[in-house]
Amino acid sequence: MRSGEELDGFEGEASSTSMISGASSPYQPTTEPILALIAFICIETIMECSPCEGLYFFEFVSCSAFVVTGVLLILFSLNLHMRIPQINWNLTDLVNTGLSTFFFFIASIVLAALNHKTGAEIAAVIFGFLATAAHAVSAFLAAQKWRVSLRQQSASDYIRARTESRDVDSRPEIQRLDT
Repeated sequence: MRSGEELDGFEGEASSTSMISGASSPYQPTTEPILALIAFICIETIMECSPCEGLYFFEFVSCSAFVVTGVLLILFSLNLHMRIPQINWNLTDLVNTGLSTFFFFIASIVLAALNHKTGAEIAAVIFGFLATAAHAVSAFLAAQKWRVSLRQQSASDYIRARTESRDVDSRPEIQRLDT
């Protein structure tokens, strides 16, 4: 059995607590892309449908969620997000998981209401709700991480402002008052 230190990973390896080694990554290990892919595959095996709108909507949501979440997963896994510091990655992750949760939930309800009780449709609905749950958990964690990053940002802004206000060299009007 491995010790806790061995499970944390080493530089460049994903650890048990984060998808990427390093504290700056907002992405946590989840099964969101896998569940979205399975839901998409299930929906693609359906040969016939009479009202196809629900099926098409579910197909669009599952494929879109898989692609967007997969791209973000690759960006974070390869630390490519570090090359673009202008983007708030915590907020990007929160928006992605929040929208994916909402649309997967709606698409799963629509497909559950309009399905023809075939095995593939039932499996797609089940995996759709599982993907909804996985995205909801990830959205909750992303919201917490985003709130923490906001607090850290405001604290560092406050410290920087106080330091600058105490710096006499940068404010000539204070120098004149001292003399």
